[in-house]
Amino acid sequence: MHEGFLVHDRFKFFKWASALCITSAVAYAIYDPLDVQSGGTWLGYGLGTIGALLILWLMWFGIRKRRYGGAFRLRAWLSAHVYLGLSLIVVGTLHTGFQLGWNVHTLAYVLMMLVIASGAFGIYAYARYPRLMTENRRGQAVDEYLSQISDIDRECRQVAGNLPDEITAQVMKSCNETRIGGSCWRQLSGRDRRCASAEAFEELRQMSTNVSAGDGPAVRKLITLIGKKCSLLATVRRDIQLKALMDIWLHLHVPLSFALLAALTAHIFSVFYYW
Repeated sequence: MHEGFLVHDRFKFFKWASALCITSAVAYAIYDPLDVQSGGTWLGYGLGTIGALLILWLMWFGIRKRRYGGAFRLRAWLSAHVYLGLSLIVVGTLHTGFQLGWNVHTLAYVLMMLVIASGAFGIYAYARYPRLMTENRRGQAVDEYLSQISDIDRECRQVAGNLPDEITAQVMKSCNETRIGGSCWRQLSGRDRRCASAEAFEELRQMSTNVSAGDGPAVRKLITLIGKKCSLLATVRRDIQLKALMDIWLHLHVPLSFALLAALTAHIFSVFYYW
C-alpha cells in the first residue's frame, strides 16, 4: 500500500504540495517588509495561518482515518497527509523568517520538524521493513520457528538424559534461561548479548574435547541442535526487531503531535495577546 499512496492519482498531492511550497517561496522572495522578514509580517501571518490549518487538518486525519470506507479513499487521504505534511517544512520555515530563539515560537517550530521527521521515518519503515520481514522468515510464520525451537529443546533434554551433570546443566540452561523479546531496547537491538543458548553452545564446544568416547556422539548432536536453535533464535529476534522498528515511530509521532498542538496553541495565544 505504501507505493500506492505515494504515487496516488499520478502524484496529485505531491503536485499540490509542490505548488504550495513554490508559491510560498515566491511570495517570500518578492515580499518587502518594512522591517526584517519574520512571523510578525503580513506574509508571516498568512503563512502561519496556512501552516496552523494544515497542522490541525493533519491531526484530524489521524482521528478520522479509521472511519473512511474503502482502500482507495484511505490511500488518497494518506497521500495528502504525507505530502502536505512535508510541505510544512517550507511553509513553517518561511513563516519564521529564519528568526529563531529560546521561546515558545521556536519550540513549536522544533516540535513540528520532529513530527515531520518521525512521520518520514514511518514512511521509510512501512516501505522497507515488511519486505525484510518476509525475506527473514523465508516463507514461514514466526509461530513455526517457535515450534521448532520447542522441538529442539525437547530433543536436547532426551539426548542429555544420560550425560554427565555439567553437560546436562548447559542443556537445561539453554532450555530454561533463553529469553525472546524483553525490554524495548532488547527488541530494537535484535540481539541478546547474554543469550543462554549461545553461552551453552560455546560451553559445550569446549567440553566436547574432554568427553569420553562413549559420550562424544551425543555431545556433538547437542552442539548441532543448539547451534540450529541459535540460528532460529536469530531469525525470530530479527523479526521482533523489524516489528519494533515499524511500531516505534508511531509511539513518537503521536505524542510529539499532541505536544506540537499544545505548543502551537501557546504560540498563537501569545501572538494575539501581545499584538
